[in-house]
Amino acid sequence: MTIQPDTLPIVLAVLSAFLFALSTQIQNLGLQSADPRTATLVSISTTAFFHWLISPLYLETAYILTTGTLLFAVVGLFRPALSQYLAVHGIKTLGPSLTSGIAATTPLFAAGFAILLLDENITLSIALGTGAVIAGVIMASLKSGSLKRGWPLWAILFPIGAAFFRALGHPLTMIGMETAPNALYPGLVAYTVSSFIAFIAYKVKGQKFPKMNKGYAYFSLAGLINGLSIYSLNSALQMGELLTVAPVVACSPMFAMALGFFVFKRETITWRTVGTVGLIVPGIILVIVGDKWI
Repeated sequence: MTIQPDTLPIVLAVLSAFLFALSTQIQNLGLQSADPRTATLVSISTTAFFHWLISPLYLETAYILTTGTLLFAVVGLFRPALSQYLAVHGIKTLGPSLTSGIAATTPLFAAGFAILLLDENITLSIALGTGAVIAGVIMASLKSGSLKRGWPLWAILFPIGAAFFRALGHPLTMIGMETAPNALYPGLVAYTVSSFIAFIAYKVKGQKFPKMNKGYAYFSLAGLINGLSIYSLNSALQMGELLTVAPVVACSPMFAMALGFFVFKRETITWRTVGTVGLIVPGIILVIVGDKWI
C-alpha cells in the first residue's frame, strides 16, 4: 500500500502523538524512584545527546550560519524549558486535570500562528475537526469536580502560557526549515539550548545530582523516544501544513489512555473514555478528508 503525499504528514503527526504518549507513560514509571527536576534534566539532555549521536548522518556545515539555526535556538529557549516550567506551576496551582484540559487549547494557538505567520487558510473541515479534537482532549483531561475553583483566576495563565509557547514553536520551526531543510536539525539545536538552560536552572537552585537509579534510566529512555517524536513531528511540519498537523498531534492524551489501559494497566474504560474517542477520531478524520465530505 502506498501512502499518498498529502496523507503522509498526518501519519507522521499520529506517530509523533503516539510516541509522546509512550514517553509520558515511561516517565510516569520513572517518577516512582526519581527526583522530578533531575529527571527532567536527564530526559532533555538525552534527547539532545540522541540528536548529536546521529548528527554525522544529517548535519551539514551550511545549516549553521542560517536563519533556521537562530530560530531553532529561540525555540529551545521556551520549548520545552519555559513551556514545561509553566505547565509544572499550573499543575501545582490548578491540579493536573485542569492544567491538561486548558493546555489542550494548543491547536487553537497553532491555528492562529498558521494564519498570521504562514499564510495558511483555514477550512470548515479543519475548524470542525480541530474543535472536536480539543473537546475530546479536554474530556480526557478533566475529572468530575475538577472545575471547583480554589485558586486565583490569573493562575490559568500558567497552562495557557504553556499552550501558547508549545504552539509558537511549530511555525518558527517550519520557517527555520526553509533555510535549514532537515527535520532532525531543529531538534539538535533546540534541545541543546534547552539542555543548557535546564542545567543552569538546576545549578542555580543549588541542587546536587542524586545517585542514579532505574528511575533515571526510564527518563533516558523517554528522552530517546521524545527524540523520535520530535523528528516525526518536524517531518510532518516540513511536508504538510500546521493547520492539519497541530490538531492531530494534540490527540496524544488519547494514546496515553489507550497505553494506560492495554499496556500499563493503569486506566479503566469509562463513558468519558468512549466520549473522548468519539470526538477525537472523527475530528482527525475531518482534518484528513477535507471539505469535500461535508
